[in-house]
Amino acid sequence: MIIAQAPLRVSLLGGGTDFPAFFGAEPGHVLGATIDKYIFVILKRRFDRHIRVGYTRTELVDDVRAVEHDLVREAMRLTGLGPGVEIATMADIPSEGSGLGSSSAVTVALVHAMWSQLGHLPTREDLARAACEIEIHRLGRPIGLQDQYASAYGGVNFMTFGPGGVTVEPVGIDRAATRRLEERLMLFYTGITRSAASVLAEQQAGIEDRRPELRAMAALARDGRDALVAGRLDDLGALMHAGWELKRRLASRVTNPAIDDLYAAARRAGACGGKIAGAGGGGFLLLYCPPEHQQAVRAALHGLDELEFNLTHEGSLVVLHHRWR
Repeated sequence: MIIAQAPLRVSLLGGGTDFPAFFGAEPGHVLGATIDKYIFVILKRRFDRHIRVGYTRTELVDDVRAVEHDLVREAMRLTGLGPGVEIATMADIPSEGSGLGSSSAVTVALVHAMWSQLGHLPTREDLARAACEIEIHRLGRPIGLQDQYASAYGGVNFMTFGPGGVTVEPVGIDRAATRRLEERLMLFYTGITRSAASVLAEQQAGIEDRRPELRAMAALARDGRDALVAGRLDDLGALMHAGWELKRRLASRVTNPAIDDLYAAARRAGACGGKIAGAGGGGFLLLYCPPEHQQAVRAALHGLDELEFNLTHEGSLVVLHHRWR
């Protein structure tokens, strides 16, 4: 049996500049961090030659091509893992439409588990590239590259995207600063579900018209990195607010009146800034809030479930490795 885990992430600044249609002409930058909430993949041998896949439903098929879970199917095809296996996926949070990069975390963990069973020890770059290949090129999903790299590498990172590839630069903050940062970040589940693909498809189609906004968002990510390195953590809240004001202009369904009301209530209660995690339209609301105002923010958002979390510096890991012959 092999168990792999891949972390979810919060994207702080620059999301949207990780689309090839943008960074093919000018650099994209994203500031983000992984959190201690995970996607788990369990891989074990079957005595027969069937393929059993367990997630919100169960599949039992004889051929890889018949697997309906597209990420499992394409991960098996990419790695060369054959039949006679059971594959199960589990998540720490609602994985559909969370905005925390769950789809890419699933893909990273799948590839990591399968390659480990086949005796291949992938690098972080291998895992990220494989996940991008599956999600973007093989399945044609209208997404960027930040989620795959965040989950594979882990940590608080400043990522640069360009025609020559992706650079992942750990942000140089010590343990005490990391602790102060995570104490000021809050996540609330809005209960609003949406199709990220529909939001991102509209965003991708409008990249040329929104290039000035995206360029400004990339600059905010650089400013956020510099603020963290300099220890000016509270600057991050104002930068996130500016980023949200730009992000909401990228596509019509990034926000809606319900989300706007929640964000405004949080700001009135003392949050400095924030955003809807991921593509927008629903999922988790990420806020930057000084500790002294957090109880007021919880009261203002009393109908929402809060997800408590810590930041983590570890990317995808194989936590149990017992290969079969």
